[in-house]
Amino acid sequence: MSLAVEKTTLPPFKPLKQKAPKITVTRKPDGTIYVSCDHPLGEMKRSTVHLLAEKAALHSERNFIGERDQSGAWTYITYGEADRASSAVASALLARGLGQQTPLLILSGNSIPHAVMTLGAMKAGVPVAPVSVPYSLMSSDYSKLRHVVALTKPAVIFADKAAMFAKAIQAVAPEGVEVVTVEGEVPGVKTLSYGDLIRTAVSAEVARSMDRITHDTVAKYLFTSGSTGMPKGVLQTHRMMMAVVAGQEALRTEEANPDEVPQSLEWMPWNHISAGNIGFNGNLNAGGTVHLDNGKPVPGLFNETIRNLRDVSPRVFGSAPVAFAMLADAMEKDATLRASFFRNLEYMGYGGATLSSDIYDRMQALAIAETGYRMPLTTMYGATETQGVTVVHWVTERVGLIGLPLPGITLKLVPNGTKLEVRVKGPTVTPGYLNDPKKTSEAFDEEGYYSLGDAARFLDPDRPEEGLVFDGRVTEDFKLSSGTWVSTGTLRADVVAACTPIIQDAVVCGLDKPDIALLAWPNIAAAKAIAGLHDTATPDEVVAHPKVVDYVRERLQRHNKAGGGSSTRIARIILMTEPPSIDGHEITDKGYVNQRATMERRAHLVARLYDGETHPDVIVV
Repeated sequence: MSLAVEKTTLPPFKPLKQKAPKITVTRKPDGTIYVSCDHPLGEMKRSTVHLLAEKAALHSERNFIGERDQSGAWTYITYGEADRASSAVASALLARGLGQQTPLLILSGNSIPHAVMTLGAMKAGVPVAPVSVPYSLMSSDYSKLRHVVALTKPAVIFADKAAMFAKAIQAVAPEGVEVVTVEGEVPGVKTLSYGDLIRTAVSAEVARSMDRITHDTVAKYLFTSGSTGMPKGVLQTHRMMMAVVAGQEALRTEEANPDEVPQSLEWMPWNHISAGNIGFNGNLNAGGTVHLDNGKPVPGLFNETIRNLRDVSPRVFGSAPVAFAMLADAMEKDATLRASFFRNLEYMGYGGATLSSDIYDRMQALAIAETGYRMPLTTMYGATETQGVTVVHWVTERVGLIGLPLPGITLKLVPNGTKLEVRVKGPTVTPGYLNDPKKTSEAFDEEGYYSLGDAARFLDPDRPEEGLVFDGRVTEDFKLSSGTWVSTGTLRADVVAACTPIIQDAVVCGLDKPDIALLAWPNIAAAKAIAGLHDTATPDEVVAHPKVVDYVRERLQRHNKAGGGSSTRIARIILMTEPPSIDGHEITDKGYVNQRATMERRAHLVARLYDGETHPDVIVV
């Protein structure tokens, strides 16, 4: 049963232990605006692995990372064990002559061995290249994986289960590469046992290697897809990662309790900066315990997250808006789960899309019922090339903000058409792309600011301290035939929120057309529930069901009435049952939809939206 709270009786927010906004805003005659944080950054740690050594010395026996074993029980590696095992891996890599020019490629998802291999490689000065698992397991031609291998030229590949990744490895492995596995061997490729590797005697060369690490040492290559869909290797230095840690520490209003062991739950993959850099290093800095969650915010898999939240009471919980909707559904039915979730919670964070107001209200009602307080809700904004550069670090009832710059960061907002394009400079920004000086040069402007390709605006231009609002992708916006600009990113988020829970994502169409239409991916499980269909119903049967069609039409009609004219009004929509194609570049390595690639690959559907004919799969709004 859903909880409801009268607006006039809302209690205060739980205190957020972070400093209030303090910024400097400089406006130039040409309309360019510079925004910087006035809170000083403070001293940065030397590197991720020096941070590990520090924490291992302070609390060697404290649990660092937990994962469930085959029986379902939690198993852990301590800080001391992780420090020792990663030093053994470093010794083995150094003995093989690996260094900055010979990276370690990681194909597997999050796991304790994945973390140990990563930290061991960093100690040896070997860049780590974690790759999106679908490149190996969901691709039919391995085109992206081939591209990554050709770009990085790895000397060692790690894949936890040989049987799962053997086909991909055999297809792309360069000559002479060695493969490290936890289970099994890859036929035809030299295979090393992870168990043997972590039993390597630790040599004195490990300490000498760590002494050579500086802020400019490349720690990782993370991959991000451009408009062509082929991944670019973004250099990740220790400076970048430690600057985010230092920036977050600089916003704290009180010292951390050294005896507290913050608990967290992580489902996002480590090949993404949010989990692999910001979350991983933040947990390490806090001396916390991160529990690896095999659940995901999709129907059927979120039950695993619910199971884990019965065991783990996080200090901070962050996820995509769709996860908050599923979590609210579960907690409204289960007071025990609600108690476990809120027991240690200080604040929540969302990312990837705007949180709809109805989900926000439901989560706050649950927080009030359990704690007597509303819960602060924050978000961080950034990119693979920049790490996190802005954050909401104050209590606000507003959703949809991207915050203000972290300490040490300066934003440059440059007029671009009707919008302000976001550019950024600071210690969290990459020095460039792997083996691609042309793209590196193109990414930075004449003042050395990296261009994110996004737009932002102040919530209140007269009160910039209230924060910035995401204003879409500059390159995705287009004009209707009337000359009206359509803000694709903003509209897409609004449409998904308006049609929750049925629409998961959408592509906005209408370039040089008289009106806006959508290609959308439905949440089939939610649509079945709304239609009252049995689980055996096919996706095509589900999206054609009258209750589903009426639901989408009614929600979009409501959206149109609340909108601002032709720039937001939706005329037609097709609900697609074929998922985004990795090989077709329709979805990036971060899980975001590539608008242009989708419309090109599905040009026949776009044509159907605008040909003036009546089609059974086109819902007219």
